[in-house]
Amino acid sequence: MNDANAERGAEPSAQEGDTARPESGDRDAAAVIEALNAENGQLKDRVLRTLAEMENLRRRTEREVSDAKAYGVSSFARDMLTVVDNLSRALEHLPAEARASADPAVRSMIEGVELTARDLEAVLGRHGVKRLDPKGQKFDPNLHQAIFEAPDETVPAGTVSQVVQSGWTIGDRVLRPAMVGVSKGGPKTAPREAPASSGK
Repeated sequence: MNDANAERGAEPSAQEGDTARPESGDRDAAAVIEALNAENGQLKDRVLRTLAEMENLRRRTEREVSDAKAYGVSSFARDMLTVVDNLSRALEHLPAEARASADPAVRSMIEGVELTARDLEAVLGRHGVKRLDPKGQKFDPNLHQAIFEAPDETVPAGTVSQVVQSGWTIGDRVLRPAMVGVSKGGPKTAPREAPASSGK
């Protein structure tokens, strides 16, 4: 009988222990879930950052490859501008009378120089190198280099009135600024004096 009472007395404590264990187990499981959710959030954030960095790297690489294609010939093209300038100067300094009176062999040579100059400019154009011809345009310090200023009443002040040396661009960059003369504009009119009063 004592044993039965002891067993009965032990039962409630066993049941109390059973109900206590699941509560602490629930707390442990909730803590584990919370820790897993936090870790999941950190990993998700890390993956998103890595994906963003990879996308930025891809864009930067594409831009660098595009720039290399467009501007890779810049140094070579800049050197070739001297050849273009020399051919242009040679043709500009040939008087029209000398050309007209030249014998056929000299005339053929002149035509060959003109053809070479046109072909060279066309080849540069195929590689994105274009001539700037700013005469009559407003002076732009990003594209032009002013080497003198001259009065000219026919155009507004700040207009390119003369191109001393052609400028060139490659893509959307300036390869060599145009060396230009800029107009000061017409002379300003002197302020008119007030008419003298007739009361004196």
